[in-house]
Amino acid sequence: MIGFAILVAKFVNPKFNTLISIVLLVLCAYLGYQLYQSIIGPVHFNQEKEERYKKVIAKLKDIKAGQLAYQELNGKFTGDFDSLVQFLDTAKFAITSRRDTSYADVEKNKAFGLDPYKGGYYIEDIIIDTLRFTSIKDSIYQKSDRYKTMMKVPGTDKNFELAAKKLKKNDGVYSVFEAKVSKDIILEGLNKDLITQEKQVNSVDGVNGPYIKVGSLNEVNTSGNWPKLYDSVKDK
Repeated sequence: MIGFAILVAKFVNPKFNTLISIVLLVLCAYLGYQLYQSIIGPVHFNQEKEERYKKVIAKLKDIKAGQLAYQELNGKFTGDFDSLVQFLDTAKFAITSRRDTSYADVEKNKAFGLDPYKGGYYIEDIIIDTLRFTSIKDSIYQKSDRYKTMMKVPGTDKNFELAAKKLKKNDGVYSVFEAKVSKDIILEGLNKDLITQEKQVNSVDGVNGPYIKVGSLNEVNTSGNWPKLYDSVKDK
């Protein structure tokens, strides 16, 4: 660029040199800024992306925990956040104890001519005692009420998409659910070209595809589509 400026100066009327110098200075500054942005832009994008993804994934983990509790007591998942929150507001888990026991098999002992109550045949059994009931929301969310807003996508005014259905698979019928949000929503306000690239990611260390999601409507699967590195950091 400097060489170009010197070359121009040789063929231009000297009285225009100052103006040309200013134009070239502005052009150099612009090109320098563009070069800087091409290098640092993706770095800033990835930093912001990671922070947003962590918050979104934490919400999806809360949704999954609530869904698994709902299924345990109701035998199915729900595709409605209001129903899920209402369930978590009131539902309780039974705290039980389990112990093995045995007692004489009276009928079998009689059949073999043995003492009905002290014979040689015994029945092995398991006794389950209910000790108490505990709130599901306290067990899962440590007495936090964050489950009431788990449908909200962090940093936006949008909600996660939630759906549930019955899936026929290998001669069986299973209840499945899926909660997801588009990367367009999560990354809104960032570089559009980099967002487009991010939606096409397909790698072991990346969140593949255009959505971040947990569960599936096409497979019996309650896992998320994010890599393990997001599970190694304790959720805030």
